[in-house]
Amino acid sequence: MSAAESTAHALKALNRPVVSGSVSVISYQKSLSVDLTGQKDSFSNAAGQFLEGLPGEFPPEFSGIVQQVTGRVSEALPGLLSQLPDELDFRARQTVIRPNVTAVMPLYSGGAIPAIQHGAEAGAELARARQAGAQDLSQVRLVQSYFGQQLAAALLASATGTRDAFDKHLGNAQALFREGVIPRSRVLEVQVARDAAQRALERAAMEEHNASDSLARLLDASGGVRPTTPLFVNGSGLEPLDDFLATATGPGQPQMRAAQATRHLADSGVDLAKSRMRPQAFAFGSYNFNRSDAIPVDPDWIVGLGLRFTLLSNIDRRDTLDAANARQSAAENAARDMRKTIEIETSRAYNLVETARRSFLLLDSNMKAAEENLRVHEIGFREGEDTASQLIDARNALSLAQTQRIASAYEYVVSLSALLVASNRGDSFRDYLLRPDRITAP
Repeated sequence: MSAAESTAHALKALNRPVVSGSVSVISYQKSLSVDLTGQKDSFSNAAGQFLEGLPGEFPPEFSGIVQQVTGRVSEALPGLLSQLPDELDFRARQTVIRPNVTAVMPLYSGGAIPAIQHGAEAGAELARARQAGAQDLSQVRLVQSYFGQQLAAALLASATGTRDAFDKHLGNAQALFREGVIPRSRVLEVQVARDAAQRALERAAMEEHNASDSLARLLDASGGVRPTTPLFVNGSGLEPLDDFLATATGPGQPQMRAAQATRHLADSGVDLAKSRMRPQAFAFGSYNFNRSDAIPVDPDWIVGLGLRFTLLSNIDRRDTLDAANARQSAAENAARDMRKTIEIETSRAYNLVETARRSFLLLDSNMKAAEENLRVHEIGFREGEDTASQLIDARNALSLAQTQRIASAYEYVVSLSALLVASNRGDSFRDYLLRPDRITAP
């Protein structure tokens, strides 16, 4: 995002002049050859005509003297002109230092400069939208990891309780066997169930360790993290779905922002393609700081206006414009599809939250029924009226209900986080956490 914003800021001055200074050392030789024959003939004819008309410019009494003078000049003129060569050769060799300042300022770019600037701004907005989306995904990931550790800890506690309960059942079964109340086969059934509970406990311990390690690494906490916020479910229902849809498709939603920025970027591409079919105008100037030591043909300074138009290009400009228009159309379609996708994701997350909440609340009655059923079978087993299988099934039913209740709470918090992020309400997760209708699990 910082790179994209810096790029957009760097292109804001494209319509300003570019001023550059340069110093160059040049060694050169120049040879010239000038034919003077025509100039000598023209001068001779003009001088003859002048001398012929000169006597008439003086009084008659001086005409003789004037004619004598003009005659002598006419006789001397060819000799004088013969001293001049028919061809003049000139050669110059010099080393000069040329310090120059040159400025070029665009006056009209055909729309290329605004297109580039708008495209850079759209790229910066796209980067900001992606950064916001990455933050939202990080929040969901944090919720998953944080409450995932709580889930693993709750499942470990449940597995520990189940294993301890089976240890107690096994002790009771062995005591009943010694008293001859039940056969050894029932003791073996309880033993098998107890061993299965031990294996489940070991798996739960490993999962809890992995979850804790993942959370610590995610938060760069080398000493480990001990979450203090338990899994929870809000007892009352969510706001209406339309409230979430209204914010999910609003302009502030990161995915919508990214779609709009992509559209603006495609629009800039169309404008840039059109600019290649238009002329460009610019002003320029240059100043030589070393006039005394310059090439004879170099000006001291120069200013001017330029107009440039590409008559024939090695890239088909019409096809380039067609491609830009196609990308613009694709971006518009993608923006419409993104709106539908966000609505679908928001609706799906909303339903998942409500399903998890209702399942959690319904499992309360299941838990109570499973606990009562287990109590009855424990009494029946101690009295020798119930089989070991009935006791094992009752214990497993209670363990399953506990696991499902914990899983429903985890599904609720994760789905709630995803819903809030999808609807651009990620900051309100804390509000649900602190609501008075919060029910913790287990």
